[in-house]
Amino acid sequence: MGLRKNLLKQALKDGQPQYGCGFGQLRSPEVLKLLAAAGFHWAFIDCEHGGFDLETVQDLCRIAPYVDFTPLVRVADLQYALVARALDVGAPGVIFPRVESPELLAQAISWTKFPPVGVRGYGLTPVNYDYAAVSIPAAIEHYNQETMVVLQIETQTALDRVDDLLNVPGIDVVMIGPADLSVSLGVPGEFTHPTFVAAYEKIRDACLKRGIAPGTHNRSLELMQMWKEKGFLFLGCANETAMLFERASAIIKGISAAPGPTT
Repeated sequence: MGLRKNLLKQALKDGQPQYGCGFGQLRSPEVLKLLAAAGFHWAFIDCEHGGFDLETVQDLCRIAPYVDFTPLVRVADLQYALVARALDVGAPGVIFPRVESPELLAQAISWTKFPPVGVRGYGLTPVNYDYAAVSIPAAIEHYNQETMVVLQIETQTALDRVDDLLNVPGIDVVMIGPADLSVSLGVPGEFTHPTFVAAYEKIRDACLKRGIAPGTHNRSLELMQMWKEKGFLFLGCANETAMLFERASAIIKGISAAPGPTT
């Protein structure tokens, strides 16, 4: 397959809504294939709150291109080693959580790009591009262009600094973290509270002004439908365990309610 275009990044640039979910518990590439078959475009591999180690991340990233799926790695913290290693094992993009400092954000973005654009160390091998004959200059140009940077806004401080944060070059997507943001705004879990909705709309408008895809991840399908109607493009809903549990619960509830023996 060689050097692969980032389908998610291109679709968002074209203004096409892209649907995803969280992924952080079930350590199987088969789950990723299942999500792709169901019609999801992306998932974030959660290395902030989930338990995946780097080997699992690598396995997931290796299979993804073969099913036209984009896994984004949410790193645990803004540290060079976490960002660079996620990219080196095949992640087509990274998610930066809990960002509040434009200066730190700019530094973290520089870790995702090779010189002269950034400071990422070159450790790619033919494994990264399916053993195709790719020169170092060609690889540098390709990955500098195709690697995605997703910024999370999750606090009142980040909201207050949204213009300064989004003015940092190199951001492709904002993924609002609703739980943490609602807590920080003083309306924990009240995802339709006017203060919360106003914050979302402020972030959305700041994104659209700069050509950045506005996005969010929520647990509720109804909320995601609402945010899609309000112009959000990067739309995440639920995670792999929640979907399995909800469907399993619905099946048992349906069987239990059916006529038949009660003992």
